[in-house]
Amino acid sequence: MRLSDKLAITLLVVLSVGQSWAAEDDGKPDAVPYRPTVSTPATLTAAGWLESEFGGLYLQHRHVEDGGDRRTSLPYTLKYAFTDDWGVRIGGEALAHVNHGDGSRDTGFGDTSLVAKRRFAVNPSSAFGLEVGTTFPTARPALQTGSGKTDWSLNGIYSADIGAWHGDVNLLNTRLGTRINGQSRLQTLGAFAISRPISERWTLAGELSGVRQHGAPGTSQFLSAASFALRRDIVFDVGAAHGLNRASPTWQAFTGVTMVLGRID
Repeated sequence: MRLSDKLAITLLVVLSVGQSWAAEDDGKPDAVPYRPTVSTPATLTAAGWLESEFGGLYLQHRHVEDGGDRRTSLPYTLKYAFTDDWGVRIGGEALAHVNHGDGSRDTGFGDTSLVAKRRFAVNPSSAFGLEVGTTFPTARPALQTGSGKTDWSLNGIYSADIGAWHGDVNLLNTRLGTRINGQSRLQTLGAFAISRPISERWTLAGELSGVRQHGAPGTSQFLSAASFALRRDIVFDVGAAHGLNRASPTWQAFTGVTMVLGRID
C-alpha cells in the first residue's frame, strides 16, 4: 500500500471520529494538544477532564545497512490532570507495522509509557514543567520501539508566549533498560518548537529536535505541521518531518486528532 493510501485511510478514520463530536461542545474546555511535535508544553489539560490523542504515523529510513525500513503506526495518548499543576498520561502505539529492508515484516503493539507531570507557573505567559516517566516493553524487539526492557525518563520543559507566538523547549534524558552494542544507557533528546495561529481555527508549527547517545550516531530532524480546531475541544493536525543526517529517519508523515472526552469527577 502506498504512503498516500495509508495516510488517506488514517485521515478518514480521524475525520469520522471527529464528525461524531461535531455537535455543541456541551461546555467542554479547550483541548491542549501535545501532538504532533516531539516536544510537549508545560501546560496541562483542563483539570478533571479526560483528553485523548490518536493518529497515524509513517516513517521511512533509507540510510540503514539493510537497505531501508518503512514503519507505520497508530500512536495514542490518554491525558488527565488532577489540578492545574499535576497530571498523568499513558500512551503508546495501538498498532505498529514494520517493513524491513531485508524483506521481512513485523506487526504488533508498541511499547507503553506512563508519565507523571508537574507544572511550575512563572507568570500568566510562561511556565516550567517536569515530567517523570517509565516505558514498559510491551512490544516485540523487531518493532523498534524501545530498548527491550523498562526505560526511565526525566523531561525538563520551558514554555512561553511572546505575542502571538508560543514556544516549547524540552530536554529529555532517558535511562535505557539495557545496553545495546556498547552504547551508553543514557540517551538525551533536545527539542525546540514554535507555533503561531494564522486564523481563528488554523495554527502552524515548526520544530527542531535531535537525540544524542554516547557510542551511537546522533540524530536530528526538522518538523512542520498545521492544526485545525473543528471546535475548541477537537483539534486535527497534519504534517511531516525530514531527517537532517544519515542516522535520522529520512521522512515522516503524520495526521491525528486531539479530543476532550468527558469529565471524571
